[in-house]
Amino acid sequence: MNIENIDNLKLNFEEVVKQYQNDLKKMKTGRASTELVEGIQVEYFGTRTPLVHMANVSVLDAKTIEISPWNKVQIKEIQKAISKSDLGLNPSDDGNVIRIVIPLMTEERRLDLVKQLGKKTEEMKIRMRRHREDFWSGIQKNEREGEISEDEKFKAKDDLQKIVDEYNKKLDEIEAKKKQDLMQI
Repeated sequence: MNIENIDNLKLNFEEVVKQYQNDLKKMKTGRASTELVEGIQVEYFGTRTPLVHMANVSVLDAKTIEISPWNKVQIKEIQKAISKSDLGLNPSDDGNVIRIVIPLMTEERRLDLVKQLGKKTEEMKIRMRRHREDFWSGIQKNEREGEISEDEKFKAKDDLQKIVDEYNKKLDEIEAKKKQDLMQI
């Protein structure tokens, strides 16, 4: 097990954590956030374009997001894309800007989101397990081919487990913080 392989494994784990954080930004908490809509893909002159690349997105207050398209002709396309997204948002426009009022979340909806959060966390841990298994297979192969000793193999296994535990802890901390946000009224 060399340093380069460990660094690659850590990079893979960092990618999993980043993806997890990005996915959680899209999860509604009952408060307005620009991250909720920035990534929505809108048909823009024949190309699927993220909303943030074609409009100013801002938060007016704790419950309202305002979208000001650079090209006012695109308002209807933006509204359609927001309505079609799985976010359950209902945009309205006045001809110049689009406003989205974030509805209050019921207790049932909050609990449903917490379940979704748990599933998403488990998905990310599974991705990390796949990276770990690939890495462990490489270590075992190196030992079979005589490149490392059995003692080095078991030391590498211990080091590997420490890294996995560290990143699982990161995911758990992010999950706990998001769960607290979701359950906050």
